[in-house]
Amino acid sequence: MLDTYLDDLNAGLAPLLGPDAAPVMALSRERLLDKPHGDLPCWRAAVEALPAGPAPCAFDRDTVTVGEPGGADPAALRAALEGLMPWRKGPFRFFGLPIDTEWRSDWKWQRVAPHLADLRGRRVLDVGCGSGYHGWRMLGAGADTVLGVDPTPLFLMQYLAVRRYAPAAPFWFAPLRMEELPAASGAFDTVFSMGVLYHRRSPLDHLMELAGALRPGGELVLETLVVEGGERAVLMPEGRYAAMRNVFFLPSTAHLAVWLRRCGFDQVRCVDECVTTTDEQRATDWMRFQSLPDFLDPEDAGRTREGYPAPRRAVMIARRV
Repeated sequence: MLDTYLDDLNAGLAPLLGPDAAPVMALSRERLLDKPHGDLPCWRAAVEALPAGPAPCAFDRDTVTVGEPGGADPAALRAALEGLMPWRKGPFRFFGLPIDTEWRSDWKWQRVAPHLADLRGRRVLDVGCGSGYHGWRMLGAGADTVLGVDPTPLFLMQYLAVRRYAPAAPFWFAPLRMEELPAASGAFDTVFSMGVLYHRRSPLDHLMELAGALRPGGELVLETLVVEGGERAVLMPEGRYAAMRNVFFLPSTAHLAVWLRRCGFDQVRCVDECVTTTDEQRATDWMRFQSLPDFLDPEDAGRTREGYPAPRRAVMIARRV
């Protein structure tokens, strides 16, 4: 299965990246075949236990939908999909079985989608794509080609669970970090980076990488944690933030706009800013670990348990100069 997928990935990357596809493929092959994650055989078996495809799919609705209700044995279907837990980004529905993911990623898409340049016919990069939920939604919005990158092998297997039923869909997933893509390819019309910037020790390097991936005039969609405040406001947690170790810089939207302009963007605007609620991120039957309610101060939901402001997210849209 993974050999076949790598051949498919190579075919998808070649028109996008040209000769630069070779190092991407070498890293992908190393991570999936040469030095795989120890749980990869179990995850692969879970995907292979799913009913054979293709099947009707719908990517233009809040729940990414695969197959028709009653098109699979319910017990076997659930067992296979539970083999890919935890499901963090979604929601999905397989043959009538709903997967209630930790994140209501459809709510994020609803905040982002009204402000996008029309995705029809565009080449799109989704950085930190997770399970692929948003990539499928981008395809449903008319994107010509979508490339998702994320280093987490479980997320790739969740993506392959959907791709099993849409093998010809022009959406590919490379198990890489953004910084492992070819520098300054200028290959994409729209680049999404949602939930990545605050994990980077050097946020300006990340913004420069995003600019390099865009053609001149291309659109960046950046979603990240922010704090309230003016143009000089930025928080760097001393230790964990909302139980996460790898959170580095949380700027205000005004400060983030300065970063974007310094990194080669103009027409910078904030199109949404809101506090993340425990309705949007929470534990479910498909993600049984601790989640946002456990990471907030039990006496003050406006603070994390470390005493920082509770998670606030903003969506910034900008144009590469």
